[in-house]
Amino acid sequence: MKKLKLWPLVAATYFMVSGGPYGLEDLVQGAGYRLAIVSLLITPLLWALPAALMVGELSSAIPEEGGYYAWVRRALGPFWGVQEAWLSLAASIFDMAIYPTLFVLYLGQLWPQIKLGHADMLVAVAVVVACAWWNLRGAPAVGDSSIVFGLALLAPFAAMCVAAVFGSAQPRAAVPHTPSLIAGMLVVMWNYMGFDNASTVAGEVERPQRTYPLAMGLTVLLIAVTYIAPVAAAARAGIDASQWTTGSWVTAAQAIGGRALALGVVVGGMLCGAGMLNALVLSYSRVPMAMAEDGYLPRALARRDQKTGAPRWSIVACAIAWCLALGLGFERLVELDVLLYGLALLLEFVSLAVLRVREPELPRTFRVPGGTAGAALIGMPPMALLVIALGKTVAEQGFTRGLAVGLALIAAGPVIYAVAAWRKKSLVAGR
Repeated sequence: MKKLKLWPLVAATYFMVSGGPYGLEDLVQGAGYRLAIVSLLITPLLWALPAALMVGELSSAIPEEGGYYAWVRRALGPFWGVQEAWLSLAASIFDMAIYPTLFVLYLGQLWPQIKLGHADMLVAVAVVVACAWWNLRGAPAVGDSSIVFGLALLAPFAAMCVAAVFGSAQPRAAVPHTPSLIAGMLVVMWNYMGFDNASTVAGEVERPQRTYPLAMGLTVLLIAVTYIAPVAAAARAGIDASQWTTGSWVTAAQAIGGRALALGVVVGGMLCGAGMLNALVLSYSRVPMAMAEDGYLPRALARRDQKTGAPRWSIVACAIAWCLALGLGFERLVELDVLLYGLALLLEFVSLAVLRVREPELPRTFRVPGGTAGAALIGMPPMALLVIALGKTVAEQGFTRGLAVGLALIAAGPVIYAVAAWRKKSLVAGR
């Protein structure tokens, strides 16, 4: 079975986390250019880099399918392992509805008739089906396609940056309200989260002990550059930050480089939606597979294609769930995504520290710096940032629908475990 190499893993991780500058529009509108760039510089240091370092150590030490589920199960036991898997999969139902919608949003600028009837829903379902079919070809196929998608997606933004550098700088219009560094923090955190998603395919990565630490570091750097450079280019071009909304990258490209560049950004938006969905199908589908291997889900979900190694029925089951979620009309509940992901990330950081104490002799080709204390403390900045950002949201907006749904899903976790454990016990007793 062919395995993922370094650059395909970097490209796949890039799409699991980022997918380019799309999604930063609300940050620019709310914080203005200067604070947006400051946020994009600070957040990876406090939020993304600790997660990338943690993934680098645990993926190289425990290169098992299921990634974060396997880490937490090993460090904290099966109950917490299932909670980790549940939090991630529950968030995916909401998260994965975003990317086909993003594809349709940008396709609508080329084909306005898509908004008539149910054409938009049919296209969104087709995107999910196409990505599931491509994933059946195996992890290397997803990694190779991510490289192609990434180059095509980032090309118009690179052209925009070059055009802005060699064009004349324009004065920027003032943001009509007082910008806040915290105001856009949830948006930035959402755009920098997901490094642990790459861990679930560790069994399908070539030389994971060496590849994962390198891939995580390279991806953090690549994401930061591809976020900051286009925002700086728009600032230099003098585009009014207060007028930014979803899709404003097209307007910025039109102003800087004309219609051809704007068209490139539109196509890039479609590639962003498809590329992120494609990479995340790869990631999320390995979690039910690993749980099925442990007996918590039907064994059929653990079956692999003999040629590609892809978990066929896990991919199909996840794709069906995501297609059904499209019909529910979920909005982008950023606070819900960040809440569920943040708690899952907390379990991963706790597992990192526990394994350092409990299994000091576990082979680790890469270690988080600072010894056991460093492993224990590295999770503090991301968790502090999570508390500050969510606290700011509650203070400004009250107890939102997203937080209410998130708490309900968290409370369902122990019930999910009780049912899964009962099923596993019944199967063992019936043999």
